[in-house]
Amino acid sequence: MTPRARSVGDVVAAIDSVAARRSGRRIVVGVSGFGGAGKSTLARALVGEVDGAVRLRGDDFLEPARSHHRSPDWDGVERRRIREEVLDPFLAGRRAEFRRFDWSARSLGEPETLEPAEVLVLDAVGIFHPELDGCFDLRVWVDVDLDEATRRGMARDAAEGRLHEELWRDVWVPNERDFAAAFDPRGRADLWYEPAGGHGA
Repeated sequence: MTPRARSVGDVVAAIDSVAARRSGRRIVVGVSGFGGAGKSTLARALVGEVDGAVRLRGDDFLEPARSHHRSPDWDGVERRRIREEVLDPFLAGRRAEFRRFDWSARSLGEPETLEPAEVLVLDAVGIFHPELDGCFDLRVWVDVDLDEATRRGMARDAAEGRLHEELWRDVWVPNERDFAAAFDPRGRADLWYEPAGGHGA
C-alpha cells in the first residue's frame, strides 16, 4: 500500500528519509497529479521547507501547440528536454543549463543555469512516464480526484481571467483520463499527498 502524507511536513519527512539513505547525493523529487490538484502549491511549500531545494516548473517545459491538443500521453510536456537539459546533468553533479518557454514570445528563452541545489523539486502533469524512469528519488502524487481537481483548476483560471473551459473539457480532462489509463501515474508514486479538502481517488 502506498503511504499517505497528510501534511507538507509528512512530505518533508519523506524527503529527509530519502536524503539520509542517499548519503549526500543530489535528490530529485517529482510532484505530479491532475491539473488543478495543487502541484505547484505543494512544490512551493517544499522548497520553502527543505534546505538546499529549488523548484523546476513544469509549465516552463510545455510546448503550447501540443499542450492544447488531444494526446494519449501528454506529449505537450517536453519530457526528453527536461531530462537532457536538467535532470541528467543535475543527478550527475554537473551544472544544468536549460531554456524556459517564453509564453509572451512563443519561443524558448535564453539559456539559464539552474540555481545551486541539493534537492530539485519538479512539478508537472505527465512526468510519471517511462521517458523519465530512473530520474526520481521520490515521486509524490497530489491525491485529488479528477473531477475535484478540474473544478479547482477551472475556478483558479477564471479567477485569473483565463477562460479555458473548452480546453479543460475537450483536451485536458480527456488527456488526463488517457494518461491515467495508460501509465497509472498514481500507482507509480511513492507517496500520496492529500491536501486539505482533497478527495483522493
